[in-house]
Amino acid sequence: DFLCISLVNGFIQLRFNLGDKTVILQTFQKVHTDGSTWHSLRAGRVGNEGYLDLDGVNITQKATAGMNALDTHTDFFVGGVSSLNLVNSMATENEPTGFSGCIREIVINNRELKLTVTDPKDGANVGDCDGTACGYTVCKNNGTCQVEDLGFSCSCPQQWVGNTCEQSIYCSQNRCGSQALCIPEPILFSYICVCALGWSGKYCDQKITFFTAKFVGNSYIKYIDPHYRKRDLQQSRISLNFTTNQTEGLILWMGKAEDEDNDFLALGIANGTLKIVVNLGERISVPLIYSKYSLCCGRWHVVTVVQNQTCIKVYLDEGPILFEDIDPQRKYTALNYGGICYFGGFE
Repeated sequence: DFLCISLVNGFIQLRFNLGDKTVILQTFQKVHTDGSTWHSLRAGRVGNEGYLDLDGVNITQKATAGMNALDTHTDFFVGGVSSLNLVNSMATENEPTGFSGCIREIVINNRELKLTVTDPKDGANVGDCDGTACGYTVCKNNGTCQVEDLGFSCSCPQQWVGNTCEQSIYCSQNRCGSQALCIPEPILFSYICVCALGWSGKYCDQKITFFTAKFVGNSYIKYIDPHYRKRDLQQSRISLNFTTNQTEGLILWMGKAEDEDNDFLALGIANGTLKIVVNLGERISVPLIYSKYSLCCGRWHVVTVVQNQTCIKVYLDEGPILFEDIDPQRKYTALNYGGICYFGGFE
């Protein structure tokens, strides 16, 4: 299996093979090779459906019957490979050659790869494209980089300070303690402290314990399931006891929450009623809403959600309220949530 993006006669090509056939997509337009034009490229696959987007012009290869998973166990290479003999003969149209040019931002599945000397595992013959100490995005928050004899300096916008304009002026002398996060509030010319678990108070300086979690709208708890790899992902059962006096809010999210392709099961309150949303891999979120009963006003409720392949059953206060088969074709039947569960919100 492989996935390869290459430059072919001025066009961008995406090629991938999931084990049965090679899918090929090519952009309509050529890239500019004058060395002064930056291009934005998006490429990827969902199952065996590929997509390629150069500067907003999109190409999509519709899904067909066949393999759906990319099984690779090698390193991820950018710009070239350690040995061109490693490149599958179907991965490029012509003889494989290394890329000549500049790359200043790479995001893989919503995770940005840092293009620095220290972050990659290995590499060879790579220089700085800017040619100076400024490079790309050295200065944060729209700061202006200035080259100096001993490196660089950043000229920061009015509300930012620090060597690389990384800190808000409202947080530069904050009193947040104990691993708390300072969040600037420019409209109020102030800041708020987001407390780590086990701490409370305006400045997160009060140590606390709790046995019933209280959420305040910008809270969350994250759990990692240590037994995830041993679980039958075609079956899940979630049961929880909650109360609220609000008409909107996320109660539970099972999933990575990193990309629109990620599987998830979400439970929350919308307009005072119960809402469940499930995505098993189709990138189509199926909402299930029970609008016959208001869940606000401070009463305690027990909700249970049972997933058996594509069948979803929901119980409220021990009584069944919803049942739906979200995909009778059974194309995707497992909830691949990555062993991650959020309660009350996200990080």
